[in-house]
Amino acid sequence: MREAPIAVFDSGVGGLSVLAEIQQLLPNESLLYLGDCGNIPYGEKSPAFISQRCSVMAQFFQQQGAKALVLACNTATVAGVADLRRDFPEWPIVGMEPAVKPAAAATRSGVVGVLATTGTLQSAKFAALLDRFAADVRVITQPCPGLVELIENGDLHSETLRQLLQGYVDPLLAEGADTIILGCTHYPFLKSLLKQMIPQNISLIDTGAAVARQLQRLLAERELLAEGPAGATRFWTSADPEHFRNILPVLWHSTGVVQSFDL
Repeated sequence: MREAPIAVFDSGVGGLSVLAEIQQLLPNESLLYLGDCGNIPYGEKSPAFISQRCSVMAQFFQQQGAKALVLACNTATVAGVADLRRDFPEWPIVGMEPAVKPAAAATRSGVVGVLATTGTLQSAKFAALLDRFAADVRVITQPCPGLVELIENGDLHSETLRQLLQGYVDPLLAEGADTIILGCTHYPFLKSLLKQMIPQNISLIDTGAAVARQLQRLLAERELLAEGPAGATRFWTSADPEHFRNILPVLWHSTGVVQSFDL
């Protein structure tokens, strides 16, 4: 089981940002990635639908012989991680959540901004994070409709994207936020563009690296860390494999074999 692959899934291509953090920290591990692009965005779907998709994809990865599962999606984690941990107790399972705790610790102005999907911001889990970790800071939330869809098309630099992102960032800056949480796995791909829009003293925080460290800890506890060498990363998508294949050089900085995932 040590050399079995790690499975990662997201509603689309955003989880590739998490996959990159895992590969960097755990270079000996073989990786599997599934983007449920045919159903994006998850933020517009019901929790029951998302949980069912999570279960279907987990069963698929079980058939692929995966030794661990990462939900590289905040919305999927909110809707599905509890059921997955109940139904697949043999697996280490790692989910995502907005980095409220480190952001609250990092802010100097006492104001934290959050860029996230509407589904994440409206979730009870996000409200609980604020209650637990942000009692002493002011949190300004900003839903970002449209960003995920542009990133899914490989758009990281267009004027349309720039204007949309500027409109989401400006209210946070106006309120004095000095720390901004990237509350969706798609958003780290916009870091270079964001840094052009914000003063140098403002921190951008996401959770990809923390997820990789948690995965490493859980694998080590179960003596499941691979000795390597890693196999080639394999990809699946529930949408057009050709489109996903064309996105990989932009977001993954490499090519790869992409197969169709059909429920």
